Amino acid sequence: MKKITSLLALFLIVASCGVKQTRNYVTSGDYDAAINNAVDGLRGNKNSKGKQDYVYLLEEAFAKSKERDLRNIATWFKDANPQNLEKIYNTYVQLNARQEQIRPLLPLKLLKEGRDAIFPFDDYSDQIVSSKNALSKYLYDNSKALLINKDKLVLRRAYDDLVYLESLNPGFKDVSKLIEEAKFKGTDFVNVFTKNETNMVIPTRLQDDLLDFSTYGLNDKWTVYHSNRQKGITYDYGLIVNFREINISPEQIKEKQFDKEKLVKDGLKNLLDSNGNVVKDSLGNPIKVDNMKTIRVSVYEFSQIKACQVTAKVDYINFQTNQLIQTFPLASEFVFSNIYSKYKGDKRAVEETYYENFNKRAIPFPSNEQMVYDTGNDLKAKLKDIIVRNKIRR
Repeated sequence: MKKITSLLALFLIVASCGVKQTRNYVTSGDYDAAINNAVDGLRGNKNSKGKQDYVYLLEEAFAKSKERDLRNIATWFKDANPQNLEKIYNTYVQLNARQEQIRPLLPLKLLKEGRDAIFPFDDYSDQIVSSKNALSKYLYDNSKALLINKDKLVLRRAYDDLVYLESLNPGFKDVSKLIEEAKFKGTDFVNVFTKNETNMVIPTRLQDDLLDFSTYGLNDKWTVYHSNRQKGITYDYGLIVNFREINISPEQIKEKQFDKEKLVKDGLKNLLDSNGNVVKDSLGNPIKVDNMKTIRVSVYEFSQIKACQVTAKVDYINFQTNQLIQTFPLASEFVFSNIYSKYKGDKRAVEETYYENFNKRAIPFPSNEQMVYDTGNDLKAKLKDIIVRNKIRR
């Protein structure tokens, strides 16, 4: 019984809080929030006495929201500003949606007054259609006018309006075609290329890899990178990778020798006492212990080393003004290293992880061209990072 009483008390507290919140919404003018709360509160046994406050609040919030919306619409019509057309359309849609939200609950009883709550519904279908058509015409005409503009930010606004128009009124005139036009005209096209200011030949493979922007994943909604200029496109910006210096170290072979020793088990031997006699167990058998011995090895380690450092800079150019916008340093280093070893003695004296060096041999040094090419992965990663962090337009 106590449990049932506690649950009932909890239910009443929750219901009271819901009513209080709904009343606060009405008082503050947030009528739609009040309507949402009231509708949620009336689900279930809508005509119970405990839910009467919700009915009163729903009736009040509906009447006040409708009155305010219609007053606003009348003001917007008088203002005759075409930018109010979207507000008018959305408000008619909202008026209709509010009715449809309440309709499934009707009728709602006001028990003390012995009447049904009053919700004067209207048919807004004509107003919705006419306001949508007026908004569609305005968006279409205004967007076509904007498409003449050369400012890409204005063109992007036209694109957004046309996409909205397509969702609002699918198939309206030639909107699909205009969307493509706005998208093309509003896009920043960036031509990416390299310059070689060094006294060395830059491997073609490296340049091709750096300029393969399909692997960078950098194209976004309004920026497209091309390493090869395409017909019919006016490029707005240039991104130039200027190779400034290439330093390649001489081929080096370094040698070092070191000795190791280690105590290892080498079979078993008889346990001797302090007098040199064999110690036996209770059965008379000699007791055996590990025979430990020291092993030694001399290791001759050879290191093949060759390093390449490439320094460059990335220039952002505005092709419309032929001005340098920004410059960023770009550098990468690749080190070729091969370590192999020989030994004399017992190799068990060194750690097992070192054994692989005994299986290696000297290998040919990579060519200078290969060394430059091998800097490519790091250069590419750093170039991508520069572009990601420094967008053409912020």
